[in-house]
Formats: sequence, C-alpha cells, structure tokens
Amino acid sequence: MKYLIVGLGNIGSEYQETRHNIGFMILDAFAKASNVFFTEKRYGSTAECRIKNQTLLLLKPSTFMNLSGTAIRYWLKEENIDLDHLLVLVDDIALPFGTLRLKPKGSDAGHNGLKNIQELIGTEAYARLKFGIGNDFPKGKQIEYVLGKFSTEQQEKFNERIDLAVEMIRSFCLAGMQTTMNQYNNK
Repeated sequence: MKYLIVGLGNIGSEYQETRHNIGFMILDAFAKASNVFFTEKRYGSTAECRIKNQTLLLLKPSTFMNLSGTAIRYWLKEENIDLDHLLVLVDDIALPFGTLRLKPKGSDAGHNGLKNIQELIGTEAYARLKFGIGNDFPKGKQIEYVLGKFSTEQQEKFNERIDLAVEMIRSFCLAGMQTTMNQYNNK
C-alpha cells in the first residue's frame, strides 16, 4: 500500500521555521528519522520511504500554501493513491501550542491551504494532522503571527511535539486512523 504524506508550508528562506511552515518541519523530521532525502519534482519536493510493508511518498508542495491542492491532486493521481491514504500535516491556530489532533475529515476552518485542497480534490473527507500553534496575537495581526517564528518558550517544547507528530504519522500508516486517534489525540 502507498500513502501520500503532505506537509503544508511555503517555500523560500523568509518562511523557514515560521509557524505556518510546521507541516514542512514535521515532514523534514520524519524524513531525517527515516534516513531519506527530498528531491525536486513536479509541484514540490518528494522523498519515498518504507515502513514495514507500507510505502510512503512524502511531499512538500512548491505551490505555496494557498495552492497546495494542485500538488496534492497531481501526486494522488500520478501515484494512484486512494484518498484514505492521504495525510496532510497542517498548522492550526484554534489549538493551543503543541496540541496534536488527527482528524479523518473536517472543514477548512478558514485555513486557505485546506480550502484549496478541498476545492481541488472535491471533498473534505481526507485525514489531517493538526499541530496547534496557538492564537496569542492581537486583533488584526493573524497573518504576522502565523508567518512569525515560534517564541523561546515554544521552542523549548518544540522537538518533543515534533517527535510525537512523527510517531503519529507512523501509527496512521501502520495501525490506521481510529487506533492512532485513540492512542495519541489526548497526549
């Protein structure tokens, strides 16, 4: 079986290590732990690895966040991957920092990357792993906040939460959605 694991983010050095790029950061940690490297392909950087009898195609779209659906739709079709084997890694301002939530479907909740994915694949019934970035910003400053870097306090807990996200990806591919949600969503 093949899975498409997509980390959402924006390309370019000005976006590196920003809250909105948490999907890229989780996928980079997963690739490092799996000893694989990304190469530039159509619509993004990809890497492939195996976990037991599962093949995982890791994708960091180069289409920028708000057009992520273009890359996802292309790679789903190109690799003939079923929607139930798609996992999108995304930031979420509605969750406190470091909170991890695996969901089998849901609305875009105002996230433009998720909105574009849903428009282009025609459904909101795909798995997403949400990484809480919190919402500690003044009114009208959401864009600056999500495109800003993690605070010193957040950075202290950062690696532990990233490692847990990596575990959740593995569990999703090996044990399935329900088992992974039951085991990890309240950690």
